[in-house]
Amino acid sequence: MEKQEVQKKRLKPDWLKIKLPSGKEFVGVKENIDNHQLHTICQSGKCPNQTECWGAGTATLMILGNICTRSCQFCNVDTGKPEAADPYEPARVARSVQLMGLKHCVITSVDRDDLKDGGSIIWAKTVELIRKKNPGITLETLIPDFRGEWENLQRIIDVKPEIVSHNLETVERLSRKVRVQAKYERSLEVLKRLKDGGIERTKSGIMLGLGESEEEILKTMDDLRSVNVDVLTMGQYLQPTRKHLAVSEYVTPEKFDKLGEIARSKGFIHVESGPMVRSSYHAEKHMR
Repeated sequence: MEKQEVQKKRLKPDWLKIKLPSGKEFVGVKENIDNHQLHTICQSGKCPNQTECWGAGTATLMILGNICTRSCQFCNVDTGKPEAADPYEPARVARSVQLMGLKHCVITSVDRDDLKDGGSIIWAKTVELIRKKNPGITLETLIPDFRGEWENLQRIIDVKPEIVSHNLETVERLSRKVRVQAKYERSLEVLKRLKDGGIERTKSGIMLGLGESEEEILKTMDDLRSVNVDVLTMGQYLQPTRKHLAVSEYVTPEKFDKLGEIARSKGFIHVESGPMVRSSYHAEKHMR
């Protein structure tokens, strides 16, 4: 009887059903990504919002390849030895953004701990060329921690994206288990240095359903506000494959709503909180 109850608890609830891809905009975005040999976190991370975002003509582009040097236990991106960084990638990405006619663009990357600069030179060049080819565009960059090598982080600060995001992903107690090579305190330091360096809007995100308590979630909110993070996203963790961490709980939409209200009361200027929310979900609204 107990086994049946556990199995029943792990079945995905109705509110996590995903629509199948369709529509002209979806096809157009897919063709653009394929034709320009681009990587997206939408595909590599198996994002449940791919249909909605691509259908609206938006995508989160992923630079520096699609093989990560880290082995986070929640992430579907492949881990291994990446290929050499492509010096022509920034120009290719900038051209693709131009063809897509984007007014707001989100860029992320894999972790490149194999590179001395952590990929930060390609990062900065990508931001510069996107702006050059797309006057008036606003940018969000979802960055890694660069292993705490602050001269690499400074390259991001120097090109001043309108929003810079770095995700804590989970509460402090679970951080080592979820993000094997990352550190909770180091991520907070990244966010602090971004704000201290003059980045106007900083952002972070966490996943729920990994075994965290509500008290731990509220402490995480407080930790993020202590370094003046402006935007918070909270979404349901979904297990990409059986090799990844199992889902501990499917958090109800009502609880997400409650946590969202608490986050707003703590001073975040924009909060996205819901089962299907991911870091880049409704990203254009985070500029407002």
